[in-house]
Amino acid sequence: MVKVLFVCTGNICRSPTAEGVFRQLARHAGLDHLIGAESAGTRDYHVGEPPDPRSCGAAGARGIDIRGLRARQLCAQDFDEFGYILAMDRGHLRELQRLCPPARQHRLHLFMDFAAEPGAAEVPDPYYGEDDGFERVLDLCTAAASGLLAHVRANLAER
Repeated sequence: MVKVLFVCTGNICRSPTAEGVFRQLARHAGLDHLIGAESAGTRDYHVGEPPDPRSCGAAGARGIDIRGLRARQLCAQDFDEFGYILAMDRGHLRELQRLCPPARQHRLHLFMDFAAEPGAAEVPDPYYGEDDGFERVLDLCTAAASGLLAHVRANLAER
């Protein structure tokens, strides 16, 4: 099984949204038995909490249920367990690069690098903004998750 980890700061907005979007795409592609996804935060601010209600609402309006997810903090074992570790922004990527063992650095990626069309380089944090920021996060996550799924699918076919 290929395991994917989405990482943001507190694991209540961007990364659980990305996890939910990616899981739904993998399920619809009939690949959910081959691809697993989780999310984590670089900080322990919200450990054990569900995603932000605005994230849940925006995702739910698109048929993606993330209400059952719970925030957790990134741990050292994640670098061994996950084949893809995806940062929502460059700050997260730098933090991951700092924490990750040298032999696992190839697993780290900026999530938006998988988006098919050039555009936003990062998924912006919607936490302190208006509700439309959560819609923007969903749009960006959908674009990047689609490209990521195509990439993972191609690698699965090569096995």
